Amino acid sequence: MATAAEIDRATETVALAFATDPVWQVALRRADGRMDHHRPYWRFFVAAAQAQGGLWLLDDGAAVAVWIPPGGEEVDAATMARILAFNGRVLGPDGATEIAELYERFEANHTPTEPHAYLSLLATHPDRRGRGLGQRLLAANLRDWDERGVPQWLESTNPANDHRYARAGFRPAGSFRAVRDDARITTMWREAGGAKQRDRPPGQPAA
Repeated sequence: MATAAEIDRATETVALAFATDPVWQVALRRADGRMDHHRPYWRFFVAAAQAQGGLWLLDDGAAVAVWIPPGGEEVDAATMARILAFNGRVLGPDGATEIAELYERFEANHTPTEPHAYLSLLATHPDRRGRGLGQRLLAANLRDWDERGVPQWLESTNPANDHRYARAGFRPAGSFRAVRDDARITTMWREAGGAKQRDRPPGQPAA
């Protein structure tokens, strides 16, 4: 579990990793091409997770996992207000409106009804890719949630990662589209212990 002193290191990895993400690189694109807003943007989410005990680092930040525990929230109302104001300043009115719509689509498609852990972000530093660090960190986190009997949820914004999540025991629960480029986002659910219960919708409690 990461400390507050590790928030900036984690944010650096997340910002670099998601700079090429099919959804977020487009959602955060500025008309002037600048990218210096990426770090302060992602720091809102990294810091919020750390405050809830949901930030994990591997190898000094080479891989980062941002989790929201059961009953937690990705950001509180005050932080979301700050994010929306930030978006207005750096993305302009149109960009801010589009990314707000993207948030709404994520929220509308977050469908589980039972308590669960939410994997908000999983990132590997670009200089350390190809070594399985992200999968090692994910596996360690999943073991922890399994020991607690807590199922897990995520949204995959990069189809290239879907098979990695499937290998870890996640299964597709649905999908929706991004705002600016219509990119596909896949929602995925994993039962505690990795069991794949296909006789009921993901996230729905057993009868």
